[in-house]
Amino acid sequence: MFEIFKSEKSGEYYFRLKAKNGEPILASQGYSSKSACENGVNSVQSNADDDDRYEVKEAADGRKFFNLKAKNGQVIAKSQMYKSDSGLKNGISSVKKNALEGKVKDLTE
Repeated sequence: MFEIFKSEKSGEYYFRLKAKNGEPILASQGYSSKSACENGVNSVQSNADDDDRYEVKEAADGRKFFNLKAKNGQVIAKSQMYKSDSGLKNGISSVKKNALEGKVKDLTE
């Protein structure tokens, strides 16, 4: 499920994708409008099934994460941190499955 929410601090809109167990698996950047945020969700749904859209990165502490990118190369959303390669691969698989099935819950209403 996708959740759209607004930061009280910055006033920006964000989305996160959660797995069926409720754990967040992707988080967006901040958007200035709700419609732009909704476009970000649509972009995740249209790009999630393409392996070429995933960019694996390593943090300074050795943990890995991935970015999901649009066709133009812009980062749409970032994953949580993973300690193992298998966890990272499972995270990508979870995004593919949950993004396509994901309903959107608007927490700003």
